[in-house]
Amino acid sequence: MRILLIEDEAALARPLMEHLEADHHNVEWFGTLDEADSAILALDYDVVLLDLQLPDGDGLSFLSTVRGRGLRTPIIILTARDKVSDRIDGLNRGADDYVIKPFDLDEVTARIHTVCRRSADLLTQTISIRDLTICLSDHSVSRAGNPVRLTAREWGVLDVLLRRKTQIVPKETLETAIYGYGEEVESNALEAHISRLRTKLGKDLIATHRGIGYSLQT
Repeated sequence: MRILLIEDEAALARPLMEHLEADHHNVEWFGTLDEADSAILALDYDVVLLDLQLPDGDGLSFLSTVRGRGLRTPIIILTARDKVSDRIDGLNRGADDYVIKPFDLDEVTARIHTVCRRSADLLTQTISIRDLTICLSDHSVSRAGNPVRLTAREWGVLDVLLRRKTQIVPKETLETAIYGYGEEVESNALEAHISRLRTKLGKDLIATHRGIGYSLQT
């Protein structure tokens, strides 16, 4: 699971990140809203953990902004604000859960699993495209009834394209999704993953938009 943690207190963020990574999650941590917003625009996350008091702004305003842009990713607020009115405000603005600091690390993990299960129930678990059957819950793919094995990064590319449906996905967005935000990417690495996906799933499934990116052809 890819998790975005927005928290400026290192003493809180580091143990939480280590705890989640020990649970086999991929966690990306940013201490400002500006950095986090750039990451959200570039990547598709499974859940966002959001502090409300950040150096460059208020988390509630950020929450309203990303929900206004149509972001449907589950968002859990992590904050010391414990007033009922604050909780109601956060939930009304689009938060999926509200956790008060200080919190137990296992409780945060449980809350993450709960909101993600809730979100998954709202999504189609099986997608059919041409002769392909794609199961989102277990990352399995079959073609004309025959199972197709994808590597983790091949699935990562396909997953981002599926989330955007037939929209063009910039090359940089796909690279960030499979390699991590700010990570060095070898030349032509993405093209190699696209080529292998075409071989496995159909040569005309993924269209190239030169100088821009890629899109699914359904």
